Order: sequence, then C-alpha cells, then structure tokens
Amino acid sequence: MSASAKIALVTGAGTGVGRAVALALAKAGYSLALAGRRPEPLQAVAGEINAAGSQALVMPTDVSNRASILALFAKIKSSFGRLDLLFNNAGIGAPPVPLEDLPFEKWNEVLATNLTGMFLCTQEAIKIMKAQSPRGGRIINNGSISAHAPRPFSVAYTSTKHAVTGLTKSTSLDCRQYDICAGQIDIGNAATPLTERMVDGVLQPDGRKLPEPRMDAGHVGNAVVYMASLPLDSNVLFMTVMANKMPFVGRG
Repeated sequence: MSASAKIALVTGAGTGVGRAVALALAKAGYSLALAGRRPEPLQAVAGEINAAGSQALVMPTDVSNRASILALFAKIKSSFGRLDLLFNNAGIGAPPVPLEDLPFEKWNEVLATNLTGMFLCTQEAIKIMKAQSPRGGRIINNGSISAHAPRPFSVAYTSTKHAVTGLTKSTSLDCRQYDICAGQIDIGNAATPLTERMVDGVLQPDGRKLPEPRMDAGHVGNAVVYMASLPLDSNVLFMTVMANKMPFVGRG
C-alpha cells in the first residue's frame, strides 16, 4: 500500500452499486476494504482492482450481525491503520406484499441490515476517524429515491431509507467537531442485477406494470468519487443521481 493512499471501506461491495463505487474509488487512488456476505463476488472485484494496480482486501461481513461488524473494523485497523472513507451501501429489500401481510421476521431482517447495520458501521468508523492522525474522514450513506417517495408494497425498505436520512443528518451534526463529514447519495434505477426486473416492468402507484429507464451504475461511482474528493471543510449533504426519464419527479 502506498503511504499516501487513502483507505475506503465499501459494504455490499461484491455486486451492483457497491462494485461500481469500489472500482471508481480504486481508479481514483484509494486502497479498498471490500465487505459483503459472499466471498466469491468480493474476490472477483478485488481481482479487478488488484490487476489495475490498486490494493483491495476482501473482508466477508454480515452487517446484520454486530460481532461481524466489530471484526471487520478490527481487521481494517490492523491492516491499514486508518480509515478515510466509509461507503455504507449494504442493503436488502422485502417481497412486494401488502403492508399488512409483511412477516414480522422479514421486517426485522430489513431493519437489521439497512438501518442497524449502517448505524453500527458508522459508530465504528467514527471511533477510528476521530482518533487517527490526520484526524477525520467521510461517511457516505446509500439512501435511495425511496428516502423521498415510496414504491407500492415497499414499507420495510422505504422506512429504512427514510431513517437513513435521519442517520445522515445526525452523523453530520454530531461528528463535524471531529472533522468527519457525513453525506447521502440517493439513487434512482442504477442498472444492476437488482433492477433487471425494471426492464420488463414494475408496479406503478396506479396499478399498472410498466418498464422503467435505468442508468449505468458507473455514474454512481463517479458521483461518490466527487463527494469523497472534497476537503473536509466541505460536504455534499445530499445528492440524487437518477435515470432522467424514470417516473419519480411528478404525479402518477
């Protein structure tokens, strides 16, 4: 690892948005800690990064499990000695069922991953960032357009993404004294395996099922790199990156 390289942790780094952001950060000169539940996709991303001349370490992690998160950050501290950027990306959804039919266990699973896991990662990142020299760092949370408006039958996912907005604001407020910046990126229809169903059509508020435009996930990576490139006296608190023609702005 270069002595001047900045260190970034990306959760949910094996596929989709996490992969795109990890690759973009590596291209921008970061050394990467790649966290996710499945080692195989993480190894594939690390192979791409290492082949391009940057460093990436694979760290299998279940962000719904506190002990797994604590082990992750202990490994980061022992391997890199510092942390400059956390991209809180790992998240899951629930089956699109009527609100009253959503199983309690599924509700708890989504909250544990999307909100509690993000909170615990934020806590551990703060502990490293405020104690290191030079002090400070940046935490970027993956929100969603669902942090502004829900899709039909998405109560668990939507509730957690609204809560992420509160986490972002509180982190920004409570941590600026430590030169830690917190921001949020809200993404609309990045082209990933999770959004492939949108090509055939997804349920709209009026009951119709319609295809929706998507955008290259690489644009999300570039947006995160921009947010991360700012000095610690500047911050992007919220950014929305979306497929321009997706049915978000307007009534429907």
